[in-house]
Amino acid sequence: MDLRDATLMFLIESAVHPAVSEIAQFAYDRLVAGENIDYRVLSDLVDEASSKGVLRAMHQKYGPAAFEAIVMPVLREIGRRAPIRSTRTTWQPGEDPLTAGLPPRS
Repeated sequence: MDLRDATLMFLIESAVHPAVSEIAQFAYDRLVAGENIDYRVLSDLVDEASSKGVLRAMHQKYGPAAFEAIVMPVLREIGRRAPIRSTRTTWQPGEDPLTAGLPPRS
């Protein structure tokens, strides 16, 4: 399943949840028009679908394999486009970068 089809499934399955449906419709329309979609829109779609129980309902309705086929294209696109945030501490010039940010030894 491609990203466009996956967002269409989110749209269909979220018909009774306007917040999810609105995001899914926006994402689907952009993809049909051949435009790129920001990872934050897709992230909001997954977050909102999760909070409204849409993901749980899709899993129950379609089973694990089909659920994964629907959700994974969206998650892969988020992973592909989202910036990677470093967890490293910053160090100042003159400091040893291997020990910067560590508590002083006593």
